[in-house]
Amino acid sequence: MSSYVTFTVDDGLYGVDVQRVQEALRAQTRTRVPLAPEGVSGLVNLRGQVVLTVDLRPRLGLPPLGEGAEQMMVVVQVGGETVSLLVDEIGDVVDVEPGRVEAPPDTLDVAIRPLIRSACTLDDRLLLVLDVDEAAAA
Repeated sequence: MSSYVTFTVDDGLYGVDVQRVQEALRAQTRTRVPLAPEGVSGLVNLRGQVVLTVDLRPRLGLPPLGEGAEQMMVVVQVGGETVSLLVDEIGDVVDVEPGRVEAPPDTLDVAIRPLIRSACTLDDRLLLVLDVDEAAAA
């Protein structure tokens, strides 16, 4: 059985292995990083630790959220470093039976295929499991 912390970005339901997640919280004020690649949203101070924030919308080929929309952060561990992923909304932790985990669907956009590790069929929708290392490599 695999457990995933779920979240939404646009209309998509995504998940990250629960073992990789440190915490989920409201987006913090970010300090912009000059000349940073698209997708790097800035740096945040989490209890004295400076953390890189990656916005998943450009990584997934989606337009930015409108002005004033409040995003959430999923704080994950990547190669011993703490990285914050900006998402639209935090979901639940779901347990998925091994038989429901499949390869990503062929209909996925080629641009985002490297970001998706697998797909899980839930009762009411498809959960795309994010490759955290790839997603955080802005």
